[in-house]
Amino acid sequence: MMKWLIASDIHGSEACLEKLEKRMEEEKPDRILLLGDLLYHGARNALPDGYDTIGCTARLNHWKDRITAVRGNCDSEIDQTVLEFSIMSPSAVIFDSGLMIFATHGHLYDEHFLPPLGGVDVLLCGHTHVPACRDHGNFVYINPGSVSIPKSGSAHSYMTLENGTFIWKTLDGEEYRRFQPERRHG
Repeated sequence: MMKWLIASDIHGSEACLEKLEKRMEEEKPDRILLLGDLLYHGARNALPDGYDTIGCTARLNHWKDRITAVRGNCDSEIDQTVLEFSIMSPSAVIFDSGLMIFATHGHLYDEHFLPPLGGVDVLLCGHTHVPACRDHGNFVYINPGSVSIPKSGSAHSYMTLENGTFIWKTLDGEEYRRFQPERRHG
């Protein structure tokens, strides 16, 4: 079985990415899924702690062989020129433990504006900076929260996916939520 580390909304914070890297080294994921907004902080967000896009670029490129990434609303073509892995796709489809997971940033598709893809068991999004797990009957909406700019009182966070179980963790590695969705289609 494959282990995924899933993170979103780094927004150029090298300080937070350094903490996430420590979790990567401890978690030893087979793959890393980044749900967008990697380098730029965006017009609606204050500069995150330790904002350093050049430092973030070097750290992310170190993991390039394990990264699958989708484009966030703050990611641009100029970001792609410095990153050594693709960030320009708006979505990715992942299969794990019989689940079909549609991963996207969350600014084009979300739990209220669904992607045009039937049979999705899990809609995995970032963008809101708020961890979430909501069952909509025919799919589950899951959000890992934000690595660098958490909102609504949430912690700086990421998640893992292994054997069909999503586990939310703080950047200190403390687990605070666990969910194993059921296969809903096929």
